[in-house]
Amino acid sequence: MQTLIQANAARVRTNGENGLDRSAIVLAGGFSSRFGQDKGVLELGNKPLMRHVIEAVNPIVDETIVVTNSEEKIRKYAKIAGQNVRFVVDVCESQGPLIGALTGFDAAHGKYALLVPFDTPFVSREVVTFLFELCIGKAAAIPRWPNEHIEPLHAVYQTKLALEAARQAVNEGKLNMRAMIAKLRGVRYVSTLVIQQLDPDLKTFLNINTPLDLKRAMAMIKPRKTKR
Repeated sequence: MQTLIQANAARVRTNGENGLDRSAIVLAGGFSSRFGQDKGVLELGNKPLMRHVIEAVNPIVDETIVVTNSEEKIRKYAKIAGQNVRFVVDVCESQGPLIGALTGFDAAHGKYALLVPFDTPFVSREVVTFLFELCIGKAAAIPRWPNEHIEPLHAVYQTKLALEAARQAVNEGKLNMRAMIAKLRGVRYVSTLVIQQLDPDLKTFLNINTPLDLKRAMAMIKPRKTKR
């Protein structure tokens, strides 16, 4: 496993159109129904959840795009997102991450595009870099758990191929990520056992969906007291 990580980390990046190779698509189109308030402005450690994600991915991509569902949210999020972030609104009002993914792929200029939810504050820069490297020459690099559950919203895709697959799925009335992935050829599934070498606790996949999740996250960022 370690050999796989080292080998791919050494691969040379290739440039896509417009000189861009890597895009990050931050999905922020949900309604935060389980939380009871807009998570987009929710703070963890005196920093909005979205800002945690953007600051994690910005240094390793050529552009960062935030996809949300209204102009009102864009105005709100633009105040907290920081610099070098582009905003787009979902192409239609249908709920579901596939619409957000399609919108992001359509807006992205990079040859490869990372999908990541805005409420995953512990996303690992090392894991994201690894997925980008593994996606070279493939349609997608998607994490997969030992029980075969996949993480399509924490994955890297070849942008053009993913855009076409997403459009086909939506045109068929299938609004889930698996429908899009089923249309891709050459998907590389990456075991979470491998990813665990870079992110031992697999915190990359931790979503803040409920107030209890936020409390747990707050406990995770508090510095541990050392015994004297």
